[in-house]
Amino acid sequence: MNVISNILYWISTGLLVPVIVLLIYFFVRAIILIGGFYGQYMTQRKTVSLLDNEIKDFNPQETAKLLETLPDKSGVPVIKSLKEILTTKDNEARLDMLVSEYELTADKNVATSKILTKMGPILGLMGTLIPMGPALVGLATGDIASMAYNMQVAFATTVVGLVVSAIGFITQQAKERWASHNLMILDFVVQSLKECKK
Repeated sequence: MNVISNILYWISTGLLVPVIVLLIYFFVRAIILIGGFYGQYMTQRKTVSLLDNEIKDFNPQETAKLLETLPDKSGVPVIKSLKEILTTKDNEARLDMLVSEYELTADKNVATSKILTKMGPILGLMGTLIPMGPALVGLATGDIASMAYNMQVAFATTVVGLVVSAIGFITQQAKERWASHNLMILDFVVQSLKECKK
């Protein structure tokens, strides 16, 4: 039994460095995500104000007019999808496929936030529990310095994991809300075009 316990202890202790490295990687990824998120927020605000104004008075017979108001060179996925929808309005199967393609693009945009939301607490908890073993050993042997160091690592990994998760959760909520709004606009345009053909 001691052999098995020792093996498990060595495995868990050996995982500490990979866990800390992964936590640092996800923390850096979260900081980069914040920068990109601000850019997406500003773009989304402009896109929403433009589309909401144009879609209010959308007439399926005047798709050329809506196409003219859309930016020529836009890397915004919803604008790109809307342009393709308006130019291929006669093919219903293609319209449905374009909406599905936008859903996949939006899901891909949210993927990083989802990963951070889930991996932050997992790695933070692992980083908390792994040093607790050596800390208890240090306490039992009277090595207070070793115990203090391991406790410091345990608390630091918890905090970093929660920060990573918080950033992921906040950005995930906002991105999902934006995607739902944009999808609603695309669905409205597609349904209007389909009804116009009937």
